[in-house]
Amino acid sequence: MKFPPTAVAREASSAPAAKKPLYKSLFFQILVAVCLGIGIGHFWPDLGSALRPLGDGFIQLIKMIIAPLIFLVIVTGISAVGDVKAVGRVGVKALLYFTGATLFALVFGLVVGNIVQPGAGLNIDPNTLSQDALNAKTGTAPPKDAGAFLLGIIPTSVVGAFASNSLLQVLCFSVFFGAAIVVVGRDRCLPVINLLETVLELFFKIMTWVMRVAPVGAFGAMAFIIGQYGLGSLSTYALLIAACYGAAIIFIALLFVVAWVYPRVPLWQFIKYSREEFLLALGTASTESVLPRIMTKLTNAGCSRATTGLVVPTGYSFNLDGAALYLSISLLFLAQAFGHNLDLGQQLVALGILMLTSKGMAGVPGSAFLALSATAGALGIFPVAGVALLLGADRLMDSMRVSVNLLGNCVATFVVAKWEGQFDREAMLRAFRGEDTEVTENEATESTTAAGPPEGPSAVVPAYSSRS
Repeated sequence: MKFPPTAVAREASSAPAAKKPLYKSLFFQILVAVCLGIGIGHFWPDLGSALRPLGDGFIQLIKMIIAPLIFLVIVTGISAVGDVKAVGRVGVKALLYFTGATLFALVFGLVVGNIVQPGAGLNIDPNTLSQDALNAKTGTAPPKDAGAFLLGIIPTSVVGAFASNSLLQVLCFSVFFGAAIVVVGRDRCLPVINLLETVLELFFKIMTWVMRVAPVGAFGAMAFIIGQYGLGSLSTYALLIAACYGAAIIFIALLFVVAWVYPRVPLWQFIKYSREEFLLALGTASTESVLPRIMTKLTNAGCSRATTGLVVPTGYSFNLDGAALYLSISLLFLAQAFGHNLDLGQQLVALGILMLTSKGMAGVPGSAFLALSATAGALGIFPVAGVALLLGADRLMDSMRVSVNLLGNCVATFVVAKWEGQFDREAMLRAFRGEDTEVTENEATESTTAAGPPEGPSAVVPAYSSRS
């Protein structure tokens, strides 16, 4: 990784990779596993429900490496960029983009909810509701206010941040650590940097091993979802589900436009390039299951390692576009189900509350119900216990939320990388063609000396190949 490749190696890396048999493709294996899981869950629901540990076990394997991997990617990326101010700009630009994207998703969801009216005519009697089901889903923890959420980003203990897998706290410490390396000086810290680079390679090797059992995890997760909730639930919430998925399709189409207009990323090619990660996220109903792999794919597709390391983990808490669509549509569904049509003022108040309560939702059990409960309590129009009406439909929305959340964070990374001048479009096109995009720092330095200034710091940040 640290030495220029020979001419033979360069020629070999530019040659197209030999095509693997279909049965060896991870995409094909996950697709078959998901289909088998649906079949088991539908025809043998008890067996499907009992297979939940397979999916949970795979996600735990992924979580095992997420925190240290984020730390290593961010620290080595910042040290390669060598500019603390540039890192600060990336963070500010990412937060600006996230705020705008979340606000648009919430407003768009409200527009769809007003047009479709998914809860109209249900006429739910509040006296028939029970708070017990909602408490079982969310526990008794109240939703955090803005101040508590911001304080929660700062770890009280570095070890505790890694032990609890708190991504934002790990991100916070990683930025400080990387910035300290830049200030002290790369030359003095070179032994530390070399150690971190080596450890990072080890974690990518572990990730490769974990991904070999991805089809088993997708099979168990899908069998549990279908076995526990059944395909019959689709008819009960048909209009709500149709509204959410229809809004998601339109929103994804808008992401295609954004990706092409500014960073000029052909998003369909990126989805094809990352199809294994997207299918795995859908199969396990979790974006966390693909966090390490999608960061690698984005880095190999031309985004600098520092930008990817900052934007993607932050986006997991701040840029949940799919969850924002679901929250705003579900809020109007509940209001309409109890016979209330919210006026413009009430919807604007709800919008402000959802902007706050939707942050930090990733990885928090029952977080969508907490956000809706807080909004219902603030509006006082329908009982908080009414949120329990969504228990039957919530899990059926996972595919919508996961796909939009993941794609939204990928587009955000491309946009911010381009905005900061840390995006190499030629590397992206090579990656989409299946060519090896791994480069060394020596190669990058030689090329920039010969060709003039690069587009941005990404030119000197080595990428890691997703192949091994």
